[in-house]
Amino acid sequence: MRVLIVSDTFPPDINGVARTLRQLSLGLMERGHQVEVVTTCDGGGAGDKPRRHVVLSLPLPGYPALRLGLASLRWFAALFAQQRTDVLYVATETPLGIAAIWAAHRAHLPVVSGFHTNFHTYLHDYHLTGLQPVVEAVLKAVHNHTFRTLAPSRQTAQMLRDMGVANVGVLGRGVDTVSFSPARRDLSLRKTWGAGESTPVAIHVGRLAAEKNLSLLERAFDAFTEVHPQGVCVVVGDGPCAESLRERHPTWIFAGMRSGSDLARHYASGDVFIFPSTSETFGNVVLEAMASCLVLVAYDYAAAREHTAEENLALLAPLHDEEAFIAQTRLAASRWDDSSLRQRARAKALTLGWDALIAQFEQELLQAVPLAPTLPCPAASPMLP
Repeated sequence: MRVLIVSDTFPPDINGVARTLRQLSLGLMERGHQVEVVTTCDGGGAGDKPRRHVVLSLPLPGYPALRLGLASLRWFAALFAQQRTDVLYVATETPLGIAAIWAAHRAHLPVVSGFHTNFHTYLHDYHLTGLQPVVEAVLKAVHNHTFRTLAPSRQTAQMLRDMGVANVGVLGRGVDTVSFSPARRDLSLRKTWGAGESTPVAIHVGRLAAEKNLSLLERAFDAFTEVHPQGVCVVVGDGPCAESLRERHPTWIFAGMRSGSDLARHYASGDVFIFPSTSETFGNVVLEAMASCLVLVAYDYAAAREHTAEENLALLAPLHDEEAFIAQTRLAASRWDDSSLRQRARAKALTLGWDALIAQFEQELLQAVPLAPTLPCPAASPMLP
């Protein structure tokens, strides 16, 4: 099977979507499939896999680290012919993704789409709430022009169905429990933070942007240090809000962007993972924190609900209940060295590997391929030119 993955973001970008797509593409290649990627960023050189086709891109206004790709229908048609594409997986509902879907329909190629980012929920954080119906209409139109849409959790899948998206399936996320492991704990790193083994460390990993609910992170870190005045607060990540956070919180440790074994070392060297975001479709960092043997504080939705709620493996607050989240943070501060809670979270993560998910992804794509000759070219719409 010859698969073309289309996404504005791919490694070396550091985000959950990029890491997920890398795992899925490499997994398909290990199963003998040919995978190529259309994206906006160069890879690691001649030996980089999968092969990528880099398109012209423009920085997202106000967020230059993220790029929007641009490619014509003619360009995609030539690529399909060159690769002899069997099926596309389109991961982003952007001009690049829309062009890929339209070009695929013209070529009678099947498309499976993924829903990776809650763009429509970001509008509130950027004071554009009035545009939400328009954005939801675009999302519905884009995904309903694909054979199937894969969501990362049951909750997100139901949200898409309620939005009017048809034929939605669930493809979860996995975690590399060899890379993310308590064995990566580094006492010398903790010392650079001013933390000994008896000093509790609260850590947050993620993009520092308005949609990540950073005001609640600030309150949560304050609550943590009220319980433990000697406690240390560590932020791993970068983004448009990083500078203002540094100015307001000079005592926090800002580690910047980290990746690979260095990221795993930072996770494992913490004790409590605080994750206040309410805009995730899944939240890969939740699984990485669990694999790293941390006490987790999160809202009861997405990955935290999917993998911790039934077995009480984390301290969860009802979605959007900030006072409950702060209360759970205080509880986590008192249980920062609870080895039972931490080990049970790690044990759960050990059951969440990528192999079964890659096998499911392979079957989702294979099921779409036989339908290619019968797929109609969609009627023109304002969303699909």
